[in-house]
Amino acid sequence: MDLLETIFDTLVSFTNLGYIIGLWFFFKKCRVKCWYALIPGFRDFKLSIIANRENDGRRFLFFRLINTFLYTFRYFFDKDSSEYTTVILLVMITAVPYFIFSLRIYLGLCERFGKRKRWTVCWIFFEWYAALYWAFSKSIVYVADEEDDIEAVPVSGINTVGSGKELTINIKERTVKSLFSKRTLLKDIHLNIKPGHMVLLLGGSGAGKTTFLNAVTGYEMADAEIILGTDNVYKQYKTLKHNIGFVPQQDLMRGTDTVYRTLADAAALRLPTNIKGDERKQRINDVLDLFGLGMLKTSLVDKLSGGQRKRLSIAMEFISDPKLFILDEPDSGLDGVVARGLFEKLREIADQGKIVIVITHTPDRVRDLFDDVIVLAKDHDRSGRLTYFGPVEDSFEFFGKDSFEGMLLAINQKEEGGEGRADELLIKYNALVQTAAVGGEA
Repeated sequence: MDLLETIFDTLVSFTNLGYIIGLWFFFKKCRVKCWYALIPGFRDFKLSIIANRENDGRRFLFFRLINTFLYTFRYFFDKDSSEYTTVILLVMITAVPYFIFSLRIYLGLCERFGKRKRWTVCWIFFEWYAALYWAFSKSIVYVADEEDDIEAVPVSGINTVGSGKELTINIKERTVKSLFSKRTLLKDIHLNIKPGHMVLLLGGSGAGKTTFLNAVTGYEMADAEIILGTDNVYKQYKTLKHNIGFVPQQDLMRGTDTVYRTLADAAALRLPTNIKGDERKQRINDVLDLFGLGMLKTSLVDKLSGGQRKRLSIAMEFISDPKLFILDEPDSGLDGVVARGLFEKLREIADQGKIVIVITHTPDRVRDLFDDVIVLAKDHDRSGRLTYFGPVEDSFEFFGKDSFEGMLLAINQKEEGGEGRADELLIKYNALVQTAAVGGEA
């Protein structure tokens, strides 16, 4: 009996070694770091990435870790106890999704390499053989995705320097990490926005507009330097946050409060604590009048029209008289006439020497009110990049389009119904920036 156990353990050791060796060279073939083959669980996650089944890989890893933990935990109980039986039952239950997701990963491998689905049986029951065969067989050829072979668009390498009055943005990158992978959301964004300018933030879905705004306001810090006037937003966030107004798409007002009470609550939160009561009341009334809400101060929020609610939402952020004012789709749900009036009010705010940045899905109907436009687009690595920043009128010539909608069409990926010219335009813009820097204009 001892001899049989020894033989069995030896066979298991050899098969495990064969699996590791096979994966080591298979990962090398697929341009994955070979040492991942040494880490149980995570090597299967890397297989899922090769198979274009990353989501299945995440779920597989989750259940694999739980299953392994429970299997180890069983040693703390006597084999005849009810606790031991319960743990074994849980091991069997978690093994089901663990098996299903591993099966989906192997099916993805077969699809990726054009092999018959019966290979999944081999991967499950004879994984050492499958790994060795796929590693050394000449019939298993790794073909990189089309975008993997595209040369990355280089960064501009140029930081902007302000004069002490502008909003100066230098974002090196904004990344998020997941397990052993890192994704770059934003990269190489450098610009100056002058006081008194109203700026349109334009970009397709997933281009990083919201991530960009969060980085600028300090809500989510990036590897960046954000200077508002002479102050560093990241280093002086607590003192500067009241100088930055942000109006989200959805308002957070209580419908049972009056307009005046809503604005008074905002004033209590955003105005300095040492401001006198009379000064606070005067500021509230001034802002109500500025946004055309003076006659509605006793009205309930629930009784306001869509345009009036939006003006009140903006007034809540404007109560602290911020230098930087950011709005995410302030015209959402409003008709053309009401939306136009709202943007004209934002134009008045900018003319007071404020910096106003706006996201809107209908920019062409108010294009005459903007000074500049920021255009973000996804490069081939799916990172948000600055494809254009400058005067609105110059942007149409740069893109060769006569509308903002046409610009979006140019930068969106082909699978999104666009022209897929983001990289081309990014290279063009970087060349202009570098030329301006050499000429002393940047």
